[in-house]
Amino acid sequence: MVNPVVVIAGCGDVGSRLGVRLAAEGWTVYGLRRSVQALPAVIQPLPADLNDPACPAAWPRGTVDYLVYCAAASQHDEAGYRAAYVDGLRHVLSWLAERGQQPRRVLFVSSSGVYGQQGGEWVDEQSPVEAQSFSAVIMREAEQLALHSGLPASVVRLTGLYGPGRQWLLNQVRQGYRVASEPPLYGNRIHVDDAAGLLAYLLAADQRGVAIEDCYLGVDDAPAPLHDVVAWLREQLGVSHWSDEAQVRRAGSKRCSNARARALGWTPQYPSFREGYAAILAQLPG
Repeated sequence: MVNPVVVIAGCGDVGSRLGVRLAAEGWTVYGLRRSVQALPAVIQPLPADLNDPACPAAWPRGTVDYLVYCAAASQHDEAGYRAAYVDGLRHVLSWLAERGQQPRRVLFVSSSGVYGQQGGEWVDEQSPVEAQSFSAVIMREAEQLALHSGLPASVVRLTGLYGPGRQWLLNQVRQGYRVASEPPLYGNRIHVDDAAGLLAYLLAADQRGVAIEDCYLGVDDAPAPLHDVVAWLREQLGVSHWSDEAQVRRAGSKRCSNARARALGWTPQYPSFREGYAAILAQLPG
């Protein structure tokens, strides 16, 4: 396939990083978002609103080889999630059908929040997905919409994204973030560059004719208890005080495995939070 064409719907941080990688490999990349001014120059702007059922005027006329759907909800309530993940995906699939376009594969970017395990269990792509929050229920509905779209499709369940510009935890640690150590609250992370890298790896593998599974977990090599992450960051940042108020409110605790993605040949650039946060801290002023 010469110069494959990909539409990245919801082309935000991860989508833009993915688009830059693919463009460097000779792909033609369309980035769909409401405001296209922030798109990197190598991504062709596709201004559109995923909430509008009408096919956007800038939608590509020719072949679309791949669709990556990586929207993010702008409203964090039930209506916002349904609009972003279910309705938006349904609209994009209808635009493909309207133009007679049949991508070789759809990648739907989902979340590890679909898992409801809370006891530090290891989970993989075959583990039960039974979380009952509205966000998890809606995300599973969107996953099924993608998988039963009539197009080859894979779901990529990303874990906690972090990276440049995503410094909530660093700010909390600076304020003396206090975290319970017993029982350990296991968290799962993936650097934004590794999230984009995994999506790019799956697309390239599919393009080469490699058999792709219908689900992958996007996570680094080392799920870690939150208190270990906080302790390491406190040391790196030179924080010695504790806040009386900053208490963790999380309930979930699980360990996600990236064995399936690694078996395909993908390896994270940042295998644990230490490498990832070290790279972020090295870029901070002062």
